[in-house]
Amino acid sequence: MPWLTLVVDTDAQHAEVLSEALLDLGALSVDLLDADADTPDEQAIFGEPGEPPPGVWQHNRVSALFDDDKDVAAILQRAAKNIGLKDLPEYRIETLADNDWVRLTQSQFEPIPISPRLWIVPTWHTPSDPSAINIVLDPGLAFGTGSHPTTRLCLRWLDNNLQGGEAVLDYGCGSGILAIAALKLGAARAVGVDVDSQAVLASRDNAAANRVENVLFYLPNDAPKASYDLVVANILTNPLRMLAPLLANATRQGGQIVLSGILEEQAQDVMSIYQQWFDLNPPIFEEGWSCLSGRKH
Repeated sequence: MPWLTLVVDTDAQHAEVLSEALLDLGALSVDLLDADADTPDEQAIFGEPGEPPPGVWQHNRVSALFDDDKDVAAILQRAAKNIGLKDLPEYRIETLADNDWVRLTQSQFEPIPISPRLWIVPTWHTPSDPSAINIVLDPGLAFGTGSHPTTRLCLRWLDNNLQGGEAVLDYGCGSGILAIAALKLGAARAVGVDVDSQAVLASRDNAAANRVENVLFYLPNDAPKASYDLVVANILTNPLRMLAPLLANATRQGGQIVLSGILEEQAQDVMSIYQQWFDLNPPIFEEGWSCLSGRKH
């Protein structure tokens, strides 16, 4: 049976109440996404240590799922009236075909070659090269499956530059993929930190699935105060700006830092901030994203 998907862009004031109104009027599910995702205006909604959470995105995309026999346009009109919207927001209605969703989802995640010796392999696949370093990872609630350019950029840096025996901090660890990869590539120990408790849980599960030891994952306020040979942060430009002193302090003198989640046009801005602590290498770009690295003075 097919379904109908209603997609509406709205502001922060109306996003949640519109979502609730659509659910009250028969929506099977409602998702909220950042309408500015993958643009310079992309907005993080999790607070960093010591900062209040920003809340919902300023520009929201509401996506609501309905049975195919529903008059979705009429439902949107009623929902808008119920929450006091005088002008009906722009919207579109899409047909979502019936599928074997488990098989379809799995088909979108093939093994990912990071380098000749490093692969990301979902659990439902047999490794293409059993002799390679294979990180077992399924898509989940936390960011970091190896499919995004920023994750691949960081993984390649680790593959090319880790010497073995390092202490590594993965700040904004998401799925834990970078901490896990660092350990499989020879790091002695790793700590992962994330503001999202679900990411911390996912990272712990992924570390166990990959049978790596000497790794711990924390929420920011619980993380130990320590200095590291290598600090990796694959997050977003605005958090990287704000966290610069924290990440610099976490890097030992002579240690290295790797930063990603930065759009190509934002690279120089981030470099200008971190240059007060680090001798930075030329940025590396992939598909409009940047990876910065350098060594602490």
